[in-house]
Amino acid sequence: MKIVLQRVSEASVKVDGETTGAIENGLLLLLGIEDADTQDDIDWLCRKVINMRIFNDENGVMNRSVKDVGGALLVVSQFTLHASTKKGNRPSYIKASKPDFAIPMYERFVKQLEVLSGLQVETGVFGADMKVQLINDGPVTIIIDSKNKE
Repeated sequence: MKIVLQRVSEASVKVDGETTGAIENGLLLLLGIEDADTQDDIDWLCRKVINMRIFNDENGVMNRSVKDVGGALLVVSQFTLHASTKKGNRPSYIKASKPDFAIPMYERFVKQLEVLSGLQVETGVFGADMKVQLINDGPVTIIIDSKNKE
């Protein structure tokens, strides 16, 4: 499971011109799921996201979590995070899960974020053609891979 996490002052996602999720101060999470992912990946990533200290404290030091600042979360599915660019110029998405596996994992991830954080969690629409807008605050952008816990 891979996440691109962005600290945002605002973010939204639209499907067919309709807003399906919008937040102000918080985190935009682009989430990629592969067949090797398990509930352990969901649990580890949710705890990591919720507790990551990337919001400024009163001294301007990144020392607070999204939970500490009462932020919100916007989760957008993105299978292209598992693109393989090893050969040629056309990415392969063979590692990205098919919807029958990915949708339940995506839903479990969102639910676990809600339960563990107690924060507002908004979403896009899995598999839809989405238009994502954001204002990256900082900018702060972090890539997290549950299979490579550095």
